[in-house]
Amino acid sequence: MEEVRNKIKESLNGNENYVALAKVTASKYQDSNLEMIKYLTVDDEVPGVYVTLNKPFSVMQPFLVKKGINTDMIIFIDAVTKTSGGDVKKTEKCLFIGSPDNLSDISLAMDQAVRAVPGDKKFLFFDSLDTLLVYNKPTTVAKFIHFLSGKMRVWNVKGIIVSLEKDSNKELLDELSQFCDILLEL
Repeated sequence: MEEVRNKIKESLNGNENYVALAKVTASKYQDSNLEMIKYLTVDDEVPGVYVTLNKPFSVMQPFLVKKGINTDMIIFIDAVTKTSGGDVKKTEKCLFIGSPDNLSDISLAMDQAVRAVPGDKKFLFFDSLDTLLVYNKPTTVAKFIHFLSGKMRVWNVKGIIVSLEKDSNKELLDELSQFCDILLEL
């Protein structure tokens, strides 16, 4: 985990606002995500938005708290719970949206959440590109990430888009890296 943390600090430290594409190996996926969130909320002390397409808010929030992250600094966007038929309990900490295939809903929820985060410094953490590919065509995902990277710049946020590093999406990741300022290989 120290190796991952050092790579994150080395790559992101000193940058005010950026759009980073984080290519993560499957074996380090959870640890890498945790370290990136720790870097943003603990090291940088920046509040922000966590878009989760993989794990429900009811799982992510307690997990992050257990790992020492102040989730009061985070607004969650959950595109998993409704899709899987889970129980959606209204909370100020999370916006529940229908499904990862509804990119318009994701976009609107991100815009609402980013605007709701107080202060000038904030982050947007998008987990993950691979889930979008399950529900959408690669060309649609590429267009969405191009749109999202532009929005991150307009919002003046520290933006991280997470993707698993695998051969099947190498071409797409190469294309998407041109929309990003930093490539994190974890």
